[in-house]
Amino acid sequence: MYSKMKLNYPYDGLEPYISKETLQIHYETLYTRYLNNLNQILKKNNFNFSIPKEDIYNIIKRFPIEDRDTILFNLGGVLNHELYFSTLTPYAKENSENMILKKYLSLNNFIEKFTDKAKELRGSGYTFLVMDNDKSLALINLPNQDSPYRLGLIPIMNLDLWEHAYFLDYHANKDEYIKNFFKLIDLNKIEERYKEFSKNIC
Repeated sequence: MYSKMKLNYPYDGLEPYISKETLQIHYETLYTRYLNNLNQILKKNNFNFSIPKEDIYNIIKRFPIEDRDTILFNLGGVLNHELYFSTLTPYAKENSENMILKKYLSLNNFIEKFTDKAKELRGSGYTFLVMDNDKSLALINLPNQDSPYRLGLIPIMNLDLWEHAYFLDYHANKDEYIKNFFKLIDLNKIEERYKEFSKNIC
């Protein structure tokens, strides 16, 4: 079965921007529930867990129709949360050679564009920085636990905009949560992810 990812920081490592209580609930309860649900329904279908999770999108038609929505919802919940947690760091700092800066000219411009896109999302979902098969970068919003992988895009980073990600700390002030998110993003990790997936694109 698929294993739970390990956080690279303690539960209080993102304070004061994300509280220990929020991160602990987010990781131990919500993310873990998605993972357990995914493993259970895949096991029910005699899945052998031999491929990366993101490749399940390519074989979803092998599963019974009545199970596909449950698989996709929980799969998205796992992948989206794992990307979100890996996007964050207590040691955020600017990387002047980052591919984000090459496209958006400055970190401030990227933050402005990403923030504008995040504020467009209605309801629950995520804002993603994605890469296509031409290695081009774009910002998109997807609802609920939908994933860029379903669209043939590679997610490079994301922002969780479900209420559970911010309500304990910010209540209804989602804009402040979005603003503080950029004090926690790991630009080096994002750059590594971009380079890793770029190698596999001819």
